[in-house]
Amino acid sequence: MLAGNQTQFNEFILLRFSEKPDQQGLLFGLFLAMYLVTVVGNLLIMLAIASDSHLHTPMYFFLFNLSLSDFCVVSTTVPKMLVSILTGNKAISYPECLSQMYFFMTFVDLDNFLLTAMAYDRFVAICYPLRYTTIMNPQLCGLMVLLSWIISFLDSLLHCLMVTCLTLCKDHNIQHFFCDLAEILKLSCSDTLINYALMYILFVLLCIVPLMGILFSYRQICSSILKIPSTQGKYKAFSTCGSHLCVVSLFYGTGLGVYFSSSATQSSWRSTVASAMYTVVTPMLNPFIYTLRNKDINTALRKLICRAIAWLWG
Repeated sequence: MLAGNQTQFNEFILLRFSEKPDQQGLLFGLFLAMYLVTVVGNLLIMLAIASDSHLHTPMYFFLFNLSLSDFCVVSTTVPKMLVSILTGNKAISYPECLSQMYFFMTFVDLDNFLLTAMAYDRFVAICYPLRYTTIMNPQLCGLMVLLSWIISFLDSLLHCLMVTCLTLCKDHNIQHFFCDLAEILKLSCSDTLINYALMYILFVLLCIVPLMGILFSYRQICSSILKIPSTQGKYKAFSTCGSHLCVVSLFYGTGLGVYFSSSATQSSWRSTVASAMYTVVTPMLNPFIYTLRNKDINTALRKLICRAIAWLWG
């Protein structure tokens, strides 16, 4: 890319977490531990679901894809950040930056769509239990996941193509620990009106609309649960969607935290912490949320671990 004074640069500098040099060792250890926990936790969830035929149901099919997406989203941002902290080299090449931005947006979008699909699954299971197997058939579940992947890829591709049309002629320092679309647009000296308009329109269509669908599903779920006469029946019905509700609250809650912290302050440490919560902590906590009170997952994990131990000692 060429700057306004015809000076060419082919890389960006990621400045976040470099403001506190005395804390680099602590940050490296903290994010390495969280990354390993996230990777191991989500891989165990995927292996448990794949290896246990009792978990080959729509709910766990969506959970498998959600764990895969969480594994990918942290692997898109955290390894580069760890290398930067360890080596002190904050530079990231232009193609690498675009690739990171593309895959990060893809998997965040995918998380959003999968959580919506899981809400619909719980809606059908609780509101129409007798028709559940008919409605949530393998063809529909596969189509929902396939469309989620396709739309996520196309949305990210569109944003990246729009970025390549910009002239980046300002300071190439990015006030973040990964290549974020909003931060890249700040470096442009071209007119970014179309980029921002597209970003907000797609945000409404691909984020707000699915969120409205989730809220509608839970409104119907709560209405159906309240009609159950026994307290035990209400608890049993709610327990089937409690984990999903926690993950939805965590995902959208931290997302709103990132939005409001970045809007209220510029280049703040608080904004960075909010982004870290959204990109690292949320994928790390999801496996714990789904295994904490889920007997099916716990049983499958125990079987998986026992088979692994038997294979190692065999």
